[in-house]
Amino acid sequence: METLKLEIKQLLIDTLDLEELTPPDIADDVELFGDSGMGLDSIDALELGVALRKKYRLQLEAGDAGIREHFRTVNSLVELVRSRRKDG
Repeated sequence: METLKLEIKQLLIDTLDLEELTPPDIADDVELFGDSGMGLDSIDALELGVALRKKYRLQLEAGDAGIREHFRTVNSLVELVRSRRKDG
């Protein structure tokens, strides 16, 4: 699972142009959205969702009530990928 965490952190950096960060700079449990964490916004969420769909072949639905919770932290993104990946 550590490899998946590293991949997701790098995906965050690459997708959202967070060039000033490296994967170790992003804590596994830091809030990704809102004022109390990394401060990402709804546009970032859309870009991240597209990147996750492409890289991991995920099925994500905008109306999914739990999607906000899945995008909360790196740890929750890891669980999302593990649970919904089409090829695994």
